[in-house]
Amino acid sequence: MSPAESGTAHTFQVDLRGLVDLLSHHLYSSPRVYLRELLQNAVDAVTARQSREPGAPARISVRTDGGALTVTDTGIGLSETDVHTFLATIGRSSKRRSDGALDGAGLEAARADFIGQFGIGLLACFVVADEIEVTSRSAATPGAPAVRWRGSSDGSYTITVLPSSAMPEPGTTVRLAPRADAAEWTAPAQVRSLARHYGKLLRYDVLVDGSPVNTPAPWTRPYASPLARREAYTEHCRATFDFTPLDTIELDLPVVGLKGVAHVLPDAAPPSKRAGHQVHLKGMLVSDQAAELLPEWAFFVRCVVDAEGLRPTASREALYEDETLAAVRDALGQRIRDWLTALAASDPALLHRFLSVHHLAVKALARHDDDLLRMLLPWLPFETTDGHVTLDEFARGHATILVAQTVEEFRQVAPIAGAAGLGVVNGGYTYDRDLVHRLPEIRPGTTVADLDPVTVAAHLDPVDVAVELSAASFLATAREVMAQFDCDVVLRSFHPVSAPALLLDNRETRHERTRARLADEADGMWAGILGALRAEAPRAQLVLNHLNPLIKRAASLSGRELTVTAVEALYGQALLLTRRPLRASESALLNRSFISLLDHAMHGQEAAVGDSQEESS
Repeated sequence: MSPAESGTAHTFQVDLRGLVDLLSHHLYSSPRVYLRELLQNAVDAVTARQSREPGAPARISVRTDGGALTVTDTGIGLSETDVHTFLATIGRSSKRRSDGALDGAGLEAARADFIGQFGIGLLACFVVADEIEVTSRSAATPGAPAVRWRGSSDGSYTITVLPSSAMPEPGTTVRLAPRADAAEWTAPAQVRSLARHYGKLLRYDVLVDGSPVNTPAPWTRPYASPLARREAYTEHCRATFDFTPLDTIELDLPVVGLKGVAHVLPDAAPPSKRAGHQVHLKGMLVSDQAAELLPEWAFFVRCVVDAEGLRPTASREALYEDETLAAVRDALGQRIRDWLTALAASDPALLHRFLSVHHLAVKALARHDDDLLRMLLPWLPFETTDGHVTLDEFARGHATILVAQTVEEFRQVAPIAGAAGLGVVNGGYTYDRDLVHRLPEIRPGTTVADLDPVTVAAHLDPVDVAVELSAASFLATAREVMAQFDCDVVLRSFHPVSAPALLLDNRETRHERTRARLADEADGMWAGILGALRAEAPRAQLVLNHLNPLIKRAASLSGRELTVTAVEALYGQALLLTRRPLRASESALLNRSFISLLDHAMHGQEAAVGDSQEESS
């Protein structure tokens, strides 16, 4: 900088009230985090002292008295210089310097040993109180006096040096009295609940009004037998998530110091609902909604983990998305894959129970994992013409497997195909069609093909020529009526006999029908564009079942009006069986045919009554 450009240096001023408002409304999700920050500072202080004096007391005590709250730890404490340096400087942490090295007492412990890293934790107390009092005595400076710091939310503070007798042992006590509008957060029951919520897995003793709130994590305890361990995990799941797990998967990633458990849900969960996992960092709860911990396909488990090497965000209420978290997510996903592999080899009964509930998740995973596909595809249930069965079981009865591409197509042909001995799988559900087509890779000799209506039609028996000729007049009228729906009419014999009619079409036909409907409803340029997209597609077929008694009677009708009504009713019934959305013209046809049939039945009844009266007279 040239002399002409030099100026006077100034220091930024901080509006503490504005900063506290920023923390409470934009950084922290709730005022309740104040207690987590106090516990976190206490844990880090104890950790610091333990690195210097391994035999020193390691205890944190929380007291509620008349609305006031005190948190006392047996940690490293602060000297008068430390108080000026750290408590009076926003953003500076006693656990780091600007270069990342440890500061304060010159500790040699690694920065990773501490939970807090940002130097703003104590400010969280101003979210619930206007004044904070910190009394501390340093363990790093022998004979150091006790120091009392009082800070106010207006940005002012005082420091008082106390005699050693005021605090005989090293450590720190933080005291605060809540504002009237925040008194609920320091009520005894609330404090105990918050302390247990955030600190139940902390490694040091934590007492609230003399009662412990933390217990060892279930995966750290010794057990007399595998059954005892399983029972302990089950009880942990009930207490944490309020369900009894189908099974529990142990998680262990030494590289990041992660240990924990994944509880398998006993009921199906929608894939769109991301799971909320509990993540603890060195024993302190970071988040109980950490969906980012596992891959999206693993929505069938709920995890509780404690880690050393994951990074929290500044609010310490979520995990920082970085390469480490991505690697952990992949590793935990692989652990769940390994569990599935082990089930297939050692506990087929449990695997069957798992797949009956969570088959959708496994199908999602198997699409991208060839080893898992080969192992589990024969076990996965599918909807077929033989019912809900595994592909392995289905393939034993059908050398050729046909795949319906939509749910509507499957429901349309399933009864007829089943009666004809065709093996059809419903490929309309998520992932199913792709997975079924990969079956030949797992089971050589099996043929898989997409279902074509022509295939179904080929298995419908033609009627005798004499029958066809006797029904010629009825069929001619039926074809004339169905022409407006671009549908042909044929007479065949097929099972089940209870099915009077079957509507066969394919995807191209349905697409063309949709295009035509949109073109009719559109106007101007859009109608022209849709008209230009017109394609020649096979016509749909209304197949009438000659074996059905109703069709036999209909084929002998002579009156045109009743014949038209019967054809429209048969088409409408076959259309409803496809369960697809109806066009306006089709809805009108259903309504018209119903009213016509009702009118005909009433006229027939009136005629019968009139004839009866004439005979009586």
